[in-house]
Amino acid sequence: MGDRALRCTACRREQRLLAGSVFDRSKIDLETWFAAAWYVTNQKGGVSALGLQRALGLGSYRTAWTLLHKLRRAMIRPDRELLHDLIELDETYLGTPTRGGKRGRGAVKTIVLIAVELSDTYKPRRVRLERVPDLSGPIALDFARRVIAPGATIHTDGLSIYPILAEHGYQHWATPIAQTADDAHIAMPAVHRVASLLKRWLLGTHQGAVRANQLDAYLAEFAFRFNRRRSGHVGLLFHRLLENAIAHDPEPYTQIRGGPISPHSH
Repeated sequence: MGDRALRCTACRREQRLLAGSVFDRSKIDLETWFAAAWYVTNQKGGVSALGLQRALGLGSYRTAWTLLHKLRRAMIRPDRELLHDLIELDETYLGTPTRGGKRGRGAVKTIVLIAVELSDTYKPRRVRLERVPDLSGPIALDFARRVIAPGATIHTDGLSIYPILAEHGYQHWATPIAQTADDAHIAMPAVHRVASLLKRWLLGTHQGAVRANQLDAYLAEFAFRFNRRRSGHVGLLFHRLLENAIAHDPEPYTQIRGGPISPHSH
């Protein structure tokens, strides 16, 4: 199954079938791509590049790593719907290894903003996560504008970076944690639950070895899995991932290896 070209009978121009997709000009055949997408969506806890290499019998770790990271990037739909109604918004810190470093002493603290959309019964529905360079009002507002619909109510812990939200079309509901008897996880249970699950997933499946400059792709995968956690049909997840891959711009290995996909990282 190769990247065949079709020719228009009217203008005689040729168009490659896979142009403009994740599969564009890939040296990996489509059968392997589909097998990888099926394997990734079948593993509830996620999969490492080494695990994918072994499962598919790929010749090199680099091939498995590149394939997996391209699929992770395709887990973000370009036209995804904004979160709406009631949102919990908070920040968390992840210890990520520096390049060539190790966990612990070789790790740096990376800031991740987390937005959780709540149901009518205050249960988490969908999430959005993003690595940010610092905690400031403009950064929080920029994140909100890209993932939360105007007019939504945003519940925060009252940190000084969040009041700016009320000046730009959002309803801001602050619960200053320092002024309440409730612990943070009681005052804002959904977002703290998501943060806990994220850290457990990174430490479990990926052994805490995710570098800061690659974290965005892992956050994309976590959100993709969390938002579809109640889906009982693996085939639908597989279909959605391939659908996203067709609409996602191609990225070469050199770009992926150096790089973040967070808008704050460009």
